[in-house]
Amino acid sequence: ILSNSRAASTHHIVPFLDKSMAPAIAAKPLLSDLVAQSRQVPSSHIRAVGDRPDLANVDHESGAGIPLIDLKHLDGPGRRGVVEAIGAACENDGFFMVTNHGIPEAVVEGMLRVAREFFHLPESERLKCYSDDPKKAIRLSTSFNVRTEKVSNWRDFLRLHCYPLESFVDQWPSNPPAFREVVGTYSTEARALALRLLEAISESLGLERGHMVKAMGRHAQHMAVNYYPPCPQPELTYGLPGHKDPNAVTLLLQDGVSGLQVRRDGRWVAVSPVPGALVINIGDQLQALSNDRYKSVLHRVIVNSESERISVPTFYCPSPDAVVAPAEALVDGGHPLAYRPFTYQEYYEEFWNMGLESASCLDRFRPNACWTVQPAGCGQQNLTGHKCCLLPMMCRHTGRPLKDARSRQI
Repeated sequence: ILSNSRAASTHHIVPFLDKSMAPAIAAKPLLSDLVAQSRQVPSSHIRAVGDRPDLANVDHESGAGIPLIDLKHLDGPGRRGVVEAIGAACENDGFFMVTNHGIPEAVVEGMLRVAREFFHLPESERLKCYSDDPKKAIRLSTSFNVRTEKVSNWRDFLRLHCYPLESFVDQWPSNPPAFREVVGTYSTEARALALRLLEAISESLGLERGHMVKAMGRHAQHMAVNYYPPCPQPELTYGLPGHKDPNAVTLLLQDGVSGLQVRRDGRWVAVSPVPGALVINIGDQLQALSNDRYKSVLHRVIVNSESERISVPTFYCPSPDAVVAPAEALVDGGHPLAYRPFTYQEYYEEFWNMGLESASCLDRFRPNACWTVQPAGCGQQNLTGHKCCLLPMMCRHTGRPLKDARSRQI
């Protein structure tokens, strides 16, 4: 488990970059169109020397790199064994793969097909979906957050909110013609799998099967359809630098091209694609809901010079107004409350402001001396201008709300 180890910050940029390495290129908003004009990495995507992937120091010898769990018996007499395997993977690895996951092969193949077709559309057609506003529910963009980052990542992506499906599907791209139908079917299947996994994770913690599903409020779901073009100098940049996912659980569909790497015991471990398998990883919200029993783990994406790569992560999340706090059964004298209660909207805004970093955004929500008890419903502002958040003040030892008290940050 990676908990307190720290990789070199993926956003540390030294003042000097050798821009003579990169050609002068007319600005284009999407990476795939930008690199079509050159065989070199543009200066906007070149990492400082101390902030590059170090591709020679990666563990490629650990097989798939993460546990492989067969879900065939999850809904039968063998459920307990599968639940125990999922719990062990969440506790020890934070990542695992699943086979016999229930999403039909034709649905998976269709999702990858329309994803590739979308990114092969003419530039003018793709740009109809373009926006650099991270608050938009449906948008095509590049890198991660071009408004705030200093160095860009080797990725274009289409962000799609998916749940409730009927609220968003009419805003999705209508080209390729089958896009909405195919992606809608995949997103519905992915949500069903996410719910099954959340139930198993609840049971693995000794909780009622439906606990995690209920704890996430009205739920939210979105996906990123990622496109990583071939990179002429993959040693100079990242597809995505080391980061942890802010949501509850991520379901990753990928084509057969390697790129995902997970941090383990101070080294990057390559996760080799397994045909028919999906990659599952624990996000920050499940780390908080499990009271640190399960870990959200640092991972990154590297690129290659030979092949384009398609990946489709589905991010399953609490609803924005859901208050994230662990079950009372997970908090005791030996396991004090790891994080103060917070809403998912509060957390997600902090994550986007922080950007992709190896440091965990969760650390900003740990109980500390900056939290004081106020009369319930106080709502007053302190000297820093922060209002009372009106969440119950939780005892850090028992995890139970303090009577007639609310918490605020000062």
